[in-house]
Amino acid sequence: VQLQASGGGLVQAGGSLRLSCAASGRTFSSHYMSWFRQAPGKEREFVAASGRNGAGTYYTDSVKGRFTISRDKAKNTVYLQMNGLKPEDTAVYYCAAGPVILSTIASAAGYHYWGQGTQVTVSS
Repeated sequence: VQLQASGGGLVQAGGSLRLSCAASGRTFSSHYMSWFRQAPGKEREFVAASGRNGAGTYYTDSVKGRFTISRDKAKNTVYLQMNGLKPEDTAVYYCAAGPVILSTIASAAGYHYWGQGTQVTVSS
């Protein structure tokens, strides 16, 4: 089972990037699929989640209105469209999948599967 994240890069403030996370080895329709990020010297933090079977989307307050998570069940892939990027969005972004419940989606501990991370750098 593998999660392969891609799409990171260097972008100016106000720009956009689209991250992809392709799953292989199993389907995750019964799992939450989420994005976390970790900036240098900081703890890994929750960014966004797509609910089981793609039902429901959830965001941390700092990205609401700017980021959109979506899931393509046929491709077993989850995306994170990031618009209006800010320098404080700079981090390594990780996708994750797990049988978490709604009340714990922001906790990394409940996720069993992780991608390798993709670097997002936003210049001012």
